[in-house]
Amino acid sequence: MNSLVALLIGAGVSLVGYFGYARYIEQKVMKVDDKKATPATLYMDGVDFIPTSKYVLFGYQFKSIAALGPVVGPIVALQWGWLPAIVWLFLGTLFLGWVQDYASAIMGLRKDGQSFGALSYQLISPRARLVLLGFIYFYLLLIVAAFGSMVATMMVTAPAIPTAIIALMVLGIVSGLMIYKVHMNLILVTIIMVVLSIVSVWLGTVFPVKAGFLIWVLYGLFFSYLGAVLPIWSYTQPINYISFYLVFIGIVGASLGVLIGHPTFSAPAFTTFNIPVGPLWPILFVTIACGAVSGWHSLVSSSGTARQLEKESDARPVTAGAMFLEMILGLLALIFAASFPAFGGYLAKLKAAGPAGVFAEGMSSFLNHLGIPVAFGTAFAGAMFVILAITVMQLVVRFMRIATTELVGDHIPIVRNVHIGTIISLVFAFLLIYTGTWQYIWVLFGGSNQLMASLALLLISLWLFSEKKQFMFAFIPMLFMFITTISALFLTSRDLLKKFINITGVQAKAGNLISALIGMFLIVAAVLLFADGLKVFFKPKKKVEA
Repeated sequence: MNSLVALLIGAGVSLVGYFGYARYIEQKVMKVDDKKATPATLYMDGVDFIPTSKYVLFGYQFKSIAALGPVVGPIVALQWGWLPAIVWLFLGTLFLGWVQDYASAIMGLRKDGQSFGALSYQLISPRARLVLLGFIYFYLLLIVAAFGSMVATMMVTAPAIPTAIIALMVLGIVSGLMIYKVHMNLILVTIIMVVLSIVSVWLGTVFPVKAGFLIWVLYGLFFSYLGAVLPIWSYTQPINYISFYLVFIGIVGASLGVLIGHPTFSAPAFTTFNIPVGPLWPILFVTIACGAVSGWHSLVSSSGTARQLEKESDARPVTAGAMFLEMILGLLALIFAASFPAFGGYLAKLKAAGPAGVFAEGMSSFLNHLGIPVAFGTAFAGAMFVILAITVMQLVVRFMRIATTELVGDHIPIVRNVHIGTIISLVFAFLLIYTGTWQYIWVLFGGSNQLMASLALLLISLWLFSEKKQFMFAFIPMLFMFITTISALFLTSRDLLKKFINITGVQAKAGNLISALIGMFLIVAAVLLFADGLKVFFKPKKKVEA
């Protein structure tokens, strides 16, 4: 496959999905109405609920959903060959990904910006709320711990990166003040901040910053603490908005590199059904999450974006538009890996430097087609990799703070304090990073993430059913993701138990056993939730007496 052909097909899928399928659901099923007041306008509090321009919100949405998943997943999945990976990217986004993101936002709009915990209570049962909140908290804790460790590792191994990441925090705060307090022109602010961000990447190559792993872990957690406690307009939203342009420049630059260089894939279309990661089905579908469909997106769309939309018609360009762009990012990551001079070179790089190394080397080679020096291209790709992680970390901690309040706020009132709830979450994350425990549990991330996607699609189906709207377009994808994810978690838990039996070392044995038990807990929790949820479809309708 030629890389340019792959990119053009991906662009075609995005256009058909956005202007065809998504527009049909928007107009015929959701029937958006801009005359309806949104939660952002009804409950504007300047903290979580704030009406936001769709242009700013698109950047916020994209950088909030596009974490390491669309980069790491396709690069790892290439071991099965490029064909299974590319087919899942295209079909997953077209029939599942944008559906979940868009419908989650519309459901949030129509339900006053309520969280999934409150919605599961209303649509399913009180038990469902408790189980779902517990699941979400563990899932988010795993993300922030794993991403925090990866960010710190990248900052240590690539000292050209920290300057850009530190500058991002400062520039984000300043841009928030310029947009919302000084009321400067949005285009002017964007140009200034993007130029300064690119300059900071260059400065990192001239003046590298060196520090230890623990220092960068604490920095990542402090970055996330600010994102969790400050009003969303003053920190999280502007940082993610500015970050979007850095990532977008990377996407455009790499796409132009594909247009100019257009190498043919060195990777085979298909290798074998079983690779070290696991069998093609079901493991491929939890290896490539973001970029096809991801449960994390539903939390962002429902609990974040839905509280900032100015009008209902903004939901499609913001959520569906961002999802199709993320698919292009995932496709580019696959192209980077598949276009290595030799498939063996990709495998060697993956083993030696991991997906981050494959991404940085691959992206810098495509940027080099534009005349960009390899050293700057590598630094830019590395900064982009860290930005993809750290900008999501701050949102994860924000949602953990909300989940903490919903879980135990009634019994332990002190955790309702935004600082206390946030610090508790950060302490748990620090312990997982510092002890290395996250590495054992991380193997469950793909399964837990896609299980979250199936749970979101279940809630969407139940809401549409309760509103007497078409719901099969969400229900059928939900069944596919549920069956696939449960199967993947079962295989993963089984393998962890085998390792527990055969491996030596106290920490390794404990880590694998704990991970296996968590995997089985996730399976049981999901089955309970789905059993309760499916009962709703078959409840007899109450007769209304005359």
